[in-house]
Amino acid sequence: MAQTSTVNINTASAEELSASLKGIGTSKAQAIVDYREKVGKFVSIDQLAEVKGIGAATVEKNRALIRLQ
Repeated sequence: MAQTSTVNINTASAEELSASLKGIGTSKAQAIVDYREKVGKFVSIDQLAEVKGIGAATVEKNRALIRLQ
């Protein structure tokens, strides 16, 4: 199933994140949600690399799939 739509990392559930992003499973998706709840909304896509378990390479391969609003 080709995924062409983007996902809002500031509002998506862990299930939506893991289904939409490459290399993001349920635990990393939950880490994104936990980070967002603790720190606040993401202001840049690069900030995603601050989430435990997500590196710059994962951010780059998902950049086109992510939106902030």
